[in-house]
Amino acid sequence: MDSVIRGLAVYLVLLVVARLSGRRTLAQSTPFDFVLLLIIAETTQQALLGDDFSIVNAFVLIVTLFAADVSLAFLKGRSARLALWLDGAPTVLISGGKIDQEAFRRARVSVADVLEAARAQQGVGTLDRIDAAVLETSGGISIILKDD
Repeated sequence: MDSVIRGLAVYLVLLVVARLSGRRTLAQSTPFDFVLLLIIAETTQQALLGDDFSIVNAFVLIVTLFAADVSLAFLKGRSARLALWLDGAPTVLISGGKIDQEAFRRARVSVADVLEAARAQQGVGTLDRIDAAVLETSGGISIILKDD
């Protein structure tokens, strides 16, 4: 039972930390993010297993983590408030061609990130052609061009 409690506790802590770190980190990983992920994985493994390295304990933890994930997905489907807290809401970065500096700051996204998305999605390299840019809950940036 100790493994199940540890597994759920680590799952919840990682969920909260990932949610608080923002969507940008999920969409655009850097070498620093990769190293951080490796360190977190090792630390998490030690916290989950403790002194019990048996295959049975590993299976119990795997089932516990998958059950927690499936349960949260089910609860999100039934509660819009929980889904909003866990997944967040899209953030409008540019609206009507006007940049929302506060939204950029809160989301820790740069104009260069928006321009990169505009180039990749629409083949556009300047801000003056962008009507709207939205940071989606997935971490991607959606670009809507101005009507010509």
